[in-house]
Amino acid sequence: MLFNETTTLEKESTVTTQSSSTYSTIQSQLGEQAESLLSHTCSTISKDRIHLPGSDYVDRLFINTDRNQRTLRNLQSLFGHGRLANTGYLSILPVDQGIEHSAAASFAPNADYFDPENIIKLAIEANCNAVASTLGVLGIVSRKYAHRIPFLVKLNHNELLSYPNQHDQTLYGSVKQAWNMGAVAIGATVYFGSPDSRRQLWEVSQMFAAAHELGMATVLWCYVRNSGFSKDGVNYETADDLSSQANHLGVTIEADIIKQKLPEVSNGYGAVKFGKTDKKVYDSLTSEHPIDMTRYQVLNCYAGRASLINSGGDSKGSSDLGEALYTAVVNKRAGGSGLILGRKAFKREISEGVALLQSVQDVYLCDQITIA
Repeated sequence: MLFNETTTLEKESTVTTQSSSTYSTIQSQLGEQAESLLSHTCSTISKDRIHLPGSDYVDRLFINTDRNQRTLRNLQSLFGHGRLANTGYLSILPVDQGIEHSAAASFAPNADYFDPENIIKLAIEANCNAVASTLGVLGIVSRKYAHRIPFLVKLNHNELLSYPNQHDQTLYGSVKQAWNMGAVAIGATVYFGSPDSRRQLWEVSQMFAAAHELGMATVLWCYVRNSGFSKDGVNYETADDLSSQANHLGVTIEADIIKQKLPEVSNGYGAVKFGKTDKKVYDSLTSEHPIDMTRYQVLNCYAGRASLINSGGDSKGSSDLGEALYTAVVNKRAGGSGLILGRKAFKREISEGVALLQSVQDVYLCDQITIA
């Protein structure tokens, strides 16, 4: 008995030491922003007004929904896999950029990723919750890997070979094809604010209904796109209020998970002088602090009943780790559910990509980084 007690104490001491070391590393990477991000308390929307991630997330928030048992099982498979299993947080590797941004722009930095199997290997090595990619990428290796890591099949895409390019999404496959390859979830994009957004919204709504019927979870790439939303050199597509309204539209068509860019500016409605808002949004529901702006995004995901995961953004080289940790800290402290990070990980050697993804996961595993 004494031996067991001593062993337990030693394990607890080791975990505490590791957590402190992780926290110190994150502080160092955040640099001069560390104090503002790690000590901030939301005085706008308090954390007790939103539904927070946790080990019981699926049971607590989805058990009373209209999702069927198969969908609940697949949601639990998603939240129950990988290094963040059963924490309520998600670390997803997305690699659909071969279509969205061109294969050359995406994979030339590391040509190994022209081979889809290496994409799956990166997600497995990094112990991610899931890998998100195209019908072709996942389909060509599905028999070997669909049982080893949850598949999230992205079904619609833009592409950069049609000229002139436009903000539109085209279906590249069907819900049934994703289901046949053993996917646990489907994903799709709507470019809210674009000329074709209403057609996209209807198409994706029908896809999500079919996916839920077959028992798959649904993830919406929920982006604002309109050249008219840029004013005086500032792009308000990532404004807290406009992106949050996109989130609200996304959960309306029953997206279980919302993928959204981290907000960078405030009061997009005021800048573009279009749409309707309320003065209280800017006076008391949000502020110019990134955690407060992201908390407002969570609020618009039915107060956290649908998960908010933020995008990792493009690779810029040496600053990638610091930027990824910044996004993860903001997302977690705001009440979000994780990161979907791709280019920063796969535009480098696999060992470096694994290390970066796991550094992001460390943010969600670090008890010292709390909800603001």
